[in-house]
Amino acid sequence: MTRGRLKRYLRDFKIALDNLKNAVDEAHTDLEIDGSIKRFELCYELGWKLMKEVLADLGIICNSPRICFKEAFKNGLIDNEEMWLAMIEDRNLLVHTYNFEVSRDVFENIKRYYLNLFELFYKRVLENG
Repeated sequence: MTRGRLKRYLRDFKIALDNLKNAVDEAHTDLEIDGSIKRFELCYELGWKLMKEVLADLGIICNSPRICFKEAFKNGLIDNEEMWLAMIEDRNLLVHTYNFEVSRDVFENIKRYYLNLFELFYKRVLENG
């Protein structure tokens, strides 16, 4: 991966991560929670694509979030493979079978787990960059 490309991926992911954190911190109404969920979806997409590029730089090719998360765990980019895999399931629930109650459960997972996972991943990429 070129230095410029890595910087762009890191920048875009960091912006999405900061936006997600702000949204989650401020979300009280249904509209704000729904907006936080959309920001989570963007952060998820940018996160796994950043992960894919970092792994490619190590010579590891992965073409799906599940494979990338497993390889990222094996290579020390993430610490909690199980929660990253759970994130896939939650994201799929949001996108493919949207249900109000499910979305609120996922929002709680975003607040409790996923935001922290994203932040730790970002720090790990910076440390290894």
